[in-house]
Amino acid sequence: MNLNLLVMKELNVDSAMQCLRNVRVGKNVRIFNFVNAYECEIDDGTKIGSFVEIQKNARIGKNCKISSHSFICEGVFIHDNVFVGHNVTFINDRYPRATNPDGSIQTDADWVVENTVIEDGVSIGSSATLLSGITVGRNSFIGAGSVVTKDVPPGVIVAGNPAKIIREI
Repeated sequence: MNLNLLVMKELNVDSAMQCLRNVRVGKNVRIFNFVNAYECEIDDGTKIGSFVEIQKNARIGKNCKISSHSFICEGVFIHDNVFVGHNVTFINDRYPRATNPDGSIQTDADWVVENTVIEDGVSIGSSATLLSGITVGRNSFIGAGSVVTKDVPPGVIVAGNPAKIIREI
């Protein structure tokens, strides 16, 4: 449990510039205009750029920088001191479908969130896509435009589609 939850405040803003619903934030959090976030947690000192979406049950740690146009879906847990470049996309369902076999529209009950964990000190380059159910190890770098399909060990640089280890740091 994050003991900081006890001192976090909850934001609720519905304006032409922001839509924040039940967003728990720590001290000195900066959220720029045109952010859509709901039922999530953003810890101390983190900066959220414009045009970012953060879904329910996502958590962002302390002193992170989330650049503009990024998408952080349910089940994404970003630890402390993480850099997320522009237009980074996280995925939480390995086999998404709009409908069930009987043709009915899927609901939350029809699929299971696969969590993604981004450990301390990771840097993720612009336009990277991270599939669900993976862990990116401490202090690793994800190259711009990479597609990360499996776990990344700590202290390495990965790049490409699919992302492969380029070298250790």
